[in-house]
Amino acid sequence: MRIYELGDGVPETAVVGSVHGDEPCGERAIERLVSSDPTVKRPIKLIVANEKALESGVRYLDEDLNRAFPGDPDADTHERQLAHNLVRELRGTTVLSLHSTQSYAEPFALVDEIDAVSRAICPYLPMEHLVETGPFSDGRLIEHAHTIEVECGLQGSERAITNAYWITRAFLSATGALPAPIEGDVEPPLSLHRRDDDDVTVFHMLDQIPKQPAETYEVFVDNFERVAPGDQFAAADGERYNADTEFYPVLLSAYGYEDVFGYAADCLGTLA
Repeated sequence: MRIYELGDGVPETAVVGSVHGDEPCGERAIERLVSSDPTVKRPIKLIVANEKALESGVRYLDEDLNRAFPGDPDADTHERQLAHNLVRELRGTTVLSLHSTQSYAEPFALVDEIDAVSRAICPYLPMEHLVETGPFSDGRLIEHAHTIEVECGLQGSERAITNAYWITRAFLSATGALPAPIEGDVEPPLSLHRRDDDDVTVFHMLDQIPKQPAETYEVFVDNFERVAPGDQFAAADGERYNADTEFYPVLLSAYGYEDVFGYAADCLGTLA
């Protein structure tokens, strides 16, 4: 772990990047923020989590860190020991965890469940969708209290790096750690501007969408767009997958996961 602390006192706000070593956007956003030497109103902790996997350019060394929480200091794997140490560093903080994905180019947030913290912060982040993971939070950092996970864009893209930086600035402003507006800095890209009257649409994960072993996979629908009963949404080696019931795809992609296409979700409404 690489840890930075900005400001005086005990941090109550933290940002975590590069939980996965093949998602460099978090590290790049943190390094950009640190190098900008921002004016800090409240102390901040910034953590580049899985440095060893990041240096090797792989998702993880022994096991997926974002399935290893709360961790174990005596574990046989690098990631499970790291999970324990990371939870210890984050104790007592409100956390933003930065990720990227192969399924969706626009930023969106995920939380274990909608609570007072997500209601207070997410409307101020430059994104339109918030996902409640519910039963699919096991082993993930978002099980840690007061944690918001954000998929910043497509994995390995420059846009994900830019998005991660501005999402971090928005989060730190929303928690009172940085002033807003940002003085002396460039404006965020237009794609990250949201009008004050834009609501955040909230989804709740219902189930995983399994995929059978195949050589080729295809996806025919867009994430967060309604899939009606009977609609074809994917294929494996040409074999069609049709929806039995209405659902909203989340993290749906052809090759993002080994044994599932992604998740089926319900739309709960909006968060103003």
